[in-house]
Amino acid sequence: MASTALTAPQVAEPRGRAGRRSTGRRSGTAPLHPASPRRGASAIAADLALALVGVAFVVPLAWIVLAAFDPSASVSVGLPSRPGLGNFTTVVEGGQTLRPLWNSTVISMGTAVITVVVSVLAAYPLSRYQMRFRKPFLYGVLFATTLPITAIMVPVYALFVALGLLGSTAGTVLFLAATSLPIAIWMTKNFMDSVPVTLEEAAWTDGASAMVALRRIVVPLMRPGLAVVFIFVFAQTWGNFFVPFVLLSDAATQPAAVAIYTFFGTNGTISYGQLAAFSILYSVPVLVLYLVVQRVAGSSAMAGGIKG
Repeated sequence: MASTALTAPQVAEPRGRAGRRSTGRRSGTAPLHPASPRRGASAIAADLALALVGVAFVVPLAWIVLAAFDPSASVSVGLPSRPGLGNFTTVVEGGQTLRPLWNSTVISMGTAVITVVVSVLAAYPLSRYQMRFRKPFLYGVLFATTLPITAIMVPVYALFVALGLLGSTAGTVLFLAATSLPIAIWMTKNFMDSVPVTLEEAAWTDGASAMVALRRIVVPLMRPGLAVVFIFVFAQTWGNFFVPFVLLSDAATQPAAVAIYTFFGTNGTISYGQLAAFSILYSVPVLVLYLVVQRVAGSSAMAGGIKG
């Protein structure tokens, strides 16, 4: 019995460096397992699905680019036999591009500016003050974002006729801003919540009012968020077809989203080349605005405001 007790510790495996060597691998390295056939099949299926989605996006874009430079463009995708800028020249010289693009710029810019300003003023008390009916109000705003625009266009049309605003660009801008406000308030409030309240408290200590703190402290720190809201509202308004089509009956005030409808002629005749050229010109302003706003808004960082 005594000898057994003495020899028991000798048969235990060492737990030091030698014990780690006996495992046949270095410490901290995971054991290698062969790839599962089922895992490989899932990866292949995922790659195929992503490739199909990519093709679904690339083919229409390729058709637009190729058809814009093809004088005899059709609905099928193919390389132009005699590429040229004839479609762009016809669209620009015919007066079918500049006026509608200018109308789209005025409507979209006005809607985006009004929406951003009002959403900041509406989101500030929702973000900074504890109110009794704040949650019901926010839920009401969230419900307003789910209302389809087609469901309210009949009473809106009747209202515009009664007020004499039918065909008015300013009235259309105000209505589009009102429809964009619910989602803009939610987005602006989320961005405003990330701005520390301590910065405003320091400004209040120095004698600044709430509006001064909002203008000089909160708004500069949330410029990237406001840029996101601005681009979102601008892009939505730029591509809105139904509202201007109903409220703006005069061709001289209609935006490009409605003017593009003129390329679909009567009796099934469609100018595919001019339609593709107009589509490219139609998408350029939004891309340019995105790049400009991203560069301007990206120059401010919240980290600099809370530093020190």
